[in-house]
Amino acid sequence: MKSQQSTQTMKPATAAKRLGVYLPATPASFQEGAVTRAELDELQANPPEWLRELRNNGPHPRPVVAAKLGVSIAGLARGGVTEPLTTEQIEALKQERPEWLEKERATQAEVRKEAARLKEREQEKREREKTDSGAGRD
Repeated sequence: MKSQQSTQTMKPATAAKRLGVYLPATPASFQEGAVTRAELDELQANPPEWLRELRNNGPHPRPVVAAKLGVSIAGLARGGVTEPLTTEQIEALKQERPEWLEKERATQAEVRKEAARLKEREQEKREREKTDSGAGRD
């Protein structure tokens, strides 16, 4: 007996998040219905013009804005950026280099450096444990 495999769907907000686009800027047809995994895969593999346009020019959701500026989402909020930005607005901020952006970039760089240090320390610990556990075998 074969079981019928149900088609998994997701809300438009989830699909927009996975596509890295700002939902209110997507076409009404995208916002109104559920998106299947197959449809999402197809959008990622062969993005239509509207999706290419949104990815290139925005408006971009906060996670994308933060990544393009090299800061955290919380850093955006601390800098007063609460609305989606277009690529042009992001580039303007990069050129202006406001004090908050420089501070948040420095903070983000420190966070990444610390994460890398901790990851390296954890890797060294695992290697020592592997070596130590093998040392007693003869």
